[in-house]
Amino acid sequence: MTRFTTMFHRAGAALLLGSLLVLGGCHRGSAKDEAAIAQAKSEFDTTIQAYKSGQFLVDGAVLSALDTGSHFAYLKDVGKLPKTVLLVPSDDSKIRKAHLQFMARMQLDYGFAVYYDDGGTLKKINPVETKARALEDYHAPVKMSDELQGKSAAGSSMDQEQH
Repeated sequence: MTRFTTMFHRAGAALLLGSLLVLGGCHRGSAKDEAAIAQAKSEFDTTIQAYKSGQFLVDGAVLSALDTGSHFAYLKDVGKLPKTVLLVPSDDSKIRKAHLQFMARMQLDYGFAVYYDDGGTLKKINPVETKARALEDYHAPVKMSDELQGKSAAGSSMDQEQH
């Protein structure tokens, strides 16, 4: 009887140790990547965050792509244009294709180098491969009131027009 209990204890300990090793292997390296990105932020002149709908967080303010370009134009006018810019995801949005295209346009217009966080690795934006996109202002989507849904421009119901 004693032999079975020690065997179960050893099997349980081996199972616990194996589980810890498997779980440790799943989480390997992600903390190192986050630390590397945090350390790299101090090496860049400016860090901006990607925000929803192609917008950016610049110094705590939500700006459209056009306004962000105007911000860099102002910095150029006052002689404080950064040489390197780091684009990182915000808490509200990840870096999307539109963000990269807008930053590629700014890179061409103002001559600074733009890097972005791509899953823990830093990559430089190539304006040719990214297909730089003209800067545009942000327009919030228009929401139709419940009273107007299902009506035509003439004010009649869509169901009446079909008959």
